Amino acid sequence: MGELKSTSRARLVLRIGSTVFGLSSLALIAAPGIFNFLLGFKSTPELEWAMRMIGVTLVALSGNMFSVASRGSESSVRFSAQVMQLSAFALGVLTLVIPSSLNLFTISYALVGFGFSAAYTWATLTKS
Repeated sequence: MGELKSTSRARLVLRIGSTVFGLSSLALIAAPGIFNFLLGFKSTPELEWAMRMIGVTLVALSGNMFSVASRGSESSVRFSAQVMQLSAFALGVLTLVIPSSLNLFTISYALVGFGFSAAYTWATLTKS
């Protein structure tokens, strides 16, 4: 029974994560210059192009996360949650070592990554 509840929690976190990544992807595709500004980067056409490419990749990731959360087997949900747990933590770390000065946005962005990592940890390790 604990395994089933753990999978249900992981499905929930995957769905929420897919929504956050989906919204982020739209922002990156539509307005990469704003995102660069918030990160403290000087926006260039090349950097904006790269951000749009990341946005398109996040569309794929968010779709796959939602698909696994909605239709995946227990083992695939747990595996995806573990992958996302590590990825979200890495996103938090990478945001903190950004090659620009830390600001409210970058710190908040890092906290979102660490928060999702903690949520995936809670979802996969809590048995009751």
